[in-house]
Amino acid sequence: MQRWGGRFTGGTDERVIDFTRSIEIDAALAADDIEGSIAHVRGLGRAGVLTADEVAALVAGLEGLAIDLEAGRIDWDPALEDVHMNLEAALEARIGPVARKLHTGRSRNDQVTTDLRLWTRRAIDRLDAAILEMERALVGLAEREGEAILPGTTHIQPAQPVLFAHHLLAYVEMLERDRGRLADARRRLNVSPLGSGALAGAGYPLDREATAADLGFEGVTANSMDAVSDRDFVVEVLAAVALAMVHLSRFAEEITWWSNPVFGFVRVADAFSTGSSMMPNKRNPDPAELVRGRAARTIGALTTMLGILKGLPLAYQRDLQEDKPPLFGAVGVLEGSLGVMTGLVETLSVDAARMRTAVDEGFTTATAVADTLVRRGVAFRSAHHVVGALVAAAEARGVGLDAVTDVEVAAALRASDDEVARSLADEPGAGEALRGSASIDAALALADVIGGTAPVRVRAALEAARDRLGAAGAPAARR
Repeated sequence: MQRWGGRFTGGTDERVIDFTRSIEIDAALAADDIEGSIAHVRGLGRAGVLTADEVAALVAGLEGLAIDLEAGRIDWDPALEDVHMNLEAALEARIGPVARKLHTGRSRNDQVTTDLRLWTRRAIDRLDAAILEMERALVGLAEREGEAILPGTTHIQPAQPVLFAHHLLAYVEMLERDRGRLADARRRLNVSPLGSGALAGAGYPLDREATAADLGFEGVTANSMDAVSDRDFVVEVLAAVALAMVHLSRFAEEITWWSNPVFGFVRVADAFSTGSSMMPNKRNPDPAELVRGRAARTIGALTTMLGILKGLPLAYQRDLQEDKPPLFGAVGVLEGSLGVMTGLVETLSVDAARMRTAVDEGFTTATAVADTLVRRGVAFRSAHHVVGALVAAAEARGVGLDAVTDVEVAAALRASDDEVARSLADEPGAGEALRGSASIDAALALADVIGGTAPVRVRAALEAARDRLGAAGAPAARR
């Protein structure tokens, strides 16, 4: 018999039972449901709705269920629809008819959103810890390979030389923003909907704020209709999760390219590589590829949740039962992806020599040469043209900018429409000065601004990142 079936005269079609049940999914909320129920029972006791003996019996029974849950001794009955009805039935089997008083002043509507907020709060704390570990792995790699120089690219074409550590720290910045978004979402979701009932509010003098405090919430929801139908917090978390996965996917894409022997910048450890069933030569960075692919699942989860909400009137609608699969799935994907990418980074080998060879291709110091002319008084657009002519001359001879001749430098300067540039053509040592500014080390040193790739700036950024990550609080200390 359904626990809600008093007004029905006939049984429910088996197809409806199969179609509407959610226990296979929402059993994940069991621990949170028990925690919320214990707080609710104590609230009923404070309101005088339950006697002290009834509160004691219900709390003891619920705590016993928590022990059984942890030990895997609870059998879920699909006929009871969901985790809430299953636990209520299990409680009655354990302590008798007093269990029927558990649901006083509470609807599954405010119950499930309370459970989901508790679950999501814990999930955010786990994700925060996992993101921190990924950041620490990136900083550790940057410190180990601090002298490596990478050909920075735009449009996937050689652009300017950057320290490999600078490149890695860009992902640390992305991940810090991901932590911030999750923290923002956590703050907004950390209010209690318990006491909102089905939609109009509980019909008993419940101290909602006291119950919220018992559950570690920072406050209570202000409107009962909004409380039972709000899933903004799910959307916010899914958006943060999807963007974090996009960041991991971007890094995974670079790992797949860099580990190709044509590049040879990095080597993924055997423990994080796989082979081919047909080709004995293969070493595939499959974990990175799967991270890239699974990012699509989290984007889909966000789209799914927005699609569920966009047509719902107030208050609760059964459509909201579908909020959990995308949320649970996306959180699991991000958590797993962070774990595997952290391990991959911690064991990654870097070939600094191959990186340096690549930096020497594509005239990546051209901008530094142009900046050198600007410092001599040449307008930037004119300097751009002069250096473009030098690149063309060097490319024609198959040499780098540090090998252009004095004759080539003088010709490019004389052809300029800039008076200062033309005057430099006959200046002794002009060619030597420009060749000197074309070195990789000189180009790196010039980017000496906050956030730049100059070695002194990157060392400071690494130190700041290490200090920040070392001081990061343990999420487990929060409620």
